[in-house]
Amino acid sequence: MEDESRRKMKEKFGLRRDIFKEFLAEFLGIFILILFGCGSVAQAVLSKGALGEPLTIHVGFTLGVMMAVYVAGGVSGGHVNPAVSLAMVILGKLPLKKFPVYVAAQFLGAFAGSCAVFGLYYDALMEFTNGEFAVTGANATAGIFASYPAKHLSVLNGFVDQVIATASLVLCILAITDRKNIGAPKGMEPLCIGLIILAIGVSMGLNCGYPINPARDLGPRLFTAVAGWGMDVFRAGGCWWWIPVAGPMVGGAVGAGIYFLIIDLHQPESDRQVDNNVQDKYEIVTMN
Repeated sequence: MEDESRRKMKEKFGLRRDIFKEFLAEFLGIFILILFGCGSVAQAVLSKGALGEPLTIHVGFTLGVMMAVYVAGGVSGGHVNPAVSLAMVILGKLPLKKFPVYVAAQFLGAFAGSCAVFGLYYDALMEFTNGEFAVTGANATAGIFASYPAKHLSVLNGFVDQVIATASLVLCILAITDRKNIGAPKGMEPLCIGLIILAIGVSMGLNCGYPINPARDLGPRLFTAVAGWGMDVFRAGGCWWWIPVAGPMVGGAVGAGIYFLIIDLHQPESDRQVDNNVQDKYEIVTMN
């Protein structure tokens, strides 16, 4: 009886078109990413280090990305990052017409995730800030949601930082999901992708906290602008905001190009490892 009830509910309310399913999957995936990732930053900042430190933040984002890909991977490919979606478009693994839909879902999901973190830690934020939300200074809390540059970082170095970090992310994702390469065991791809984030965090986090995702940075930044921090979130760091948006998009294209030119281009189709048991979600799911 229960199965019959579920079947009827699916028939009545279930979405038919793949693009709508993929939109919801990307939305929910990046919502989870922000909830765990920015939530770990909030816990570290608002407890003044008592319940968090850089390593716990790295773990939070690692698990956030891993869970996001598990949530969305079987439906949309689990890109949860416009730079990854752009790379898939460049490689012909995502139709261009789906790209704006994926990006819209990612930005909206990141914004919604920020709302959830804000609601979760509202009382702690009020106690920490006395109701005055600062973007910079000793009691700054805007960095819970979006990235800001370290004092030593120039605009050029910041842009290069984001290109290199995002190119590394995309290149490694392509290797993990490549059935012509070693790949990852079926079902383990999200774990491996999460470990890429951990590697980037512990090796490339000094300059600006490795945003490497335009939606993950701009969505929460927009939220802080309307939630009380004001337009200083866009002016801070010498109008830093555009770098974690443009840099990762360039990095995504660079990473895709490097992997294609150095690895994929030279792999004969006959060398596909059919017995590898790796499902290239970035190729199969997103071509619907």
